[in-house]
Amino acid sequence: MSYTEEKPLKTELDQLECHFTWDLKKADTDITDHLNKLEHNRDLNLGDKAGTARTHNSLAYVRYLLGSHEEALTNLQRSVELTKEYYGDNCDKKLIVTYGNFAWLHYHMKQYAECKSYLEKLREIKEKSPPDSSSIPHHELLGEKAWALFKFSRKYYARAKECFRKALELEPEEGEWNAGYAIVLYRTETKCKSPKDSSAIQQLRRAIETNPDNDELKLLLALKYAEFKLFDEAEDLVEKALEMSPDSPCVIRYVGKYMRNHGSLDRSIGLLKRALEIAPNSAFIHHQLGLCYKLKKEGLASYHESQRFCRLSISHLEKAITLKSGFIIAMAQLGLLYGEDRQIKRADEVFQTAFSISDEKNDGLQLVHLYYGEFQLYRKNCLPLAIEHYKKCLKMAPDTQRGKKSAKNLRKIASRFVSNAEALDILEFIEQVKGGRHSTAKDCEHVLESTHNEE
Repeated sequence: MSYTEEKPLKTELDQLECHFTWDLKKADTDITDHLNKLEHNRDLNLGDKAGTARTHNSLAYVRYLLGSHEEALTNLQRSVELTKEYYGDNCDKKLIVTYGNFAWLHYHMKQYAECKSYLEKLREIKEKSPPDSSSIPHHELLGEKAWALFKFSRKYYARAKECFRKALELEPEEGEWNAGYAIVLYRTETKCKSPKDSSAIQQLRRAIETNPDNDELKLLLALKYAEFKLFDEAEDLVEKALEMSPDSPCVIRYVGKYMRNHGSLDRSIGLLKRALEIAPNSAFIHHQLGLCYKLKKEGLASYHESQRFCRLSISHLEKAITLKSGFIIAMAQLGLLYGEDRQIKRADEVFQTAFSISDEKNDGLQLVHLYYGEFQLYRKNCLPLAIEHYKKCLKMAPDTQRGKKSAKNLRKIASRFVSNAEALDILEFIEQVKGGRHSTAKDCEHVLESTHNEE
């Protein structure tokens, strides 16, 4: 095909709604981890033909990004088969995204006749079932786009949320879109003053109404209830979900998280170990187990028992970052544990890796500064570096939990470990970052006295 023939073909492809036009960038995700999650979801949910068809669509795009074009074609063919099996003859609109992916994939493989064939199929669907207006696409497209964005990267949560919202305006009773919107609200909502102020709680209730058998939604609602100390309501949902889905790794992992935060560590560990038998390559479950063993260690007086749980925590966090190479929070937590285990060199190495990935992805940097400050203060006894990283953490977002913790640690350093002049500099920095007034020596003495009293 000549350039003059190829150019209008590319123009038509650019107007399609599919994974290839939704700006899903390889640099914004851990592509290997994303591939593993998609394959796991595909194998775990074989009974859900509609959901598995959607997973095959996403798998095809990831395979394309990895250069495996033939495997991508196989995924798309399987997506079409499952869609037709589930929706029957009236499934044209459900295939718009898949046919768009087919057209793009054949174009990249320089199979232009096949590309044109799928473009023609899409024209026929549009003529047969036009959208309500030129500015509003079919709600099927919005829903598919929302799921693709949500699954691909945390960076796309805001875009996913908007797509789910628009899809629900067109189809308010659609269970899948209600579920997706609830989950993305749960992931993105900042702390609210009361349950009535929580959009996530309202949408999770709505999603459960339209998805009464979805036990994962019940557990997310339980975790939200627990934030507001509504433990009776939360535990009722936890018990129901576990009773209905006792062998689902997705359910067990959230029950385990609930137990770790609000119930029994031992029960949480037992549930997560059971989930790991079903999903041994889940970075999330290994991470949760690592956190459970870390908490278990902290409650023990015996040095040998404490060390045993420290090593168990380390082994699961190591496994988590092996399975998910960009798991920044697990890296930072592992760095702290290496420090506690006197593996100072390994701790430094894992922190430097965490800094590098955080810089590259522009994600999680505040957390790494906080944990590295703790590592420098408590394991290396290096006050200058501890102060430097606490300051960086505070400056990035002073009103977040991590920012507030950095400010508290800086005040502790000012009250205990440095001269009055250095303490004044630290306190002045905190006030400036938080937008307060300029500190004086008298202010310094007052704050230091208050900090001593708190301790």
